[in-house]
Amino acid sequence: MPPIVVTGLLLAAGYLSGSLLGAIWVCRAWGLRDPRWAGSGNPGFSNVLRAFGWRPALVTLVIDAVKGMPVLWLAGALSLSVWAQGLVGLSVLVGHSCPVWHRGRGGKAVASAFGVLLMLATPVALVCALCWFLLAWRVRTAAVASLASALLAPLLSYWLVPPMTGVICVFSLLVLARHGWNIRRWRERRREAHEPALADPFDEEDALRDRREGNDRD
Repeated sequence: MPPIVVTGLLLAAGYLSGSLLGAIWVCRAWGLRDPRWAGSGNPGFSNVLRAFGWRPALVTLVIDAVKGMPVLWLAGALSLSVWAQGLVGLSVLVGHSCPVWHRGRGGKAVASAFGVLLMLATPVALVCALCWFLLAWRVRTAAVASLASALLAPLLSYWLVPPMTGVICVFSLLVLARHGWNIRRWRERRREAHEPALADPFDEEDALRDRREGNDRD
């Protein structure tokens, strides 16, 4: 089979696997509210953590991180070029950000990016994960930790895994763009509603307070 056909098939498989949002499936299995209508409205690990607790959040993190690994492993086993493997990884992130199963309402692709980096540039993934957890613990804002890690990843790749630098720059740009888009969407929805229906993605304390106030009103 021609390499371009193999790459195309893997891109499609990567997108479809990325489109399976762990947060939605985990919350359904737990009997919880749809994460897109809780907290900041983002169907991802950090929003599930602050809205529903660490147990469903941990399962969400694992699912989103590993869902693209089989496709990436196959791309490596077939000895595709660095950029071909990078495109497959990017297809996983695009699937998570704009999932076909959920009308394009996806997450910010941070956990998925971690899983892709584990397969393509393991040292970069581990250092970025450490940076994320330290910042999230220190400033208690997942968005800030994610943005800082996305900015750090290309610099680390240039030092630790030079062949992957260009690929990782594209990954970082997608994560940065998704954060900007989600923040803008939150502001528009909050302005239209004229009430704190969704929490500021930069303020986890507001997320929890708004949810408690909503429960009290009910």
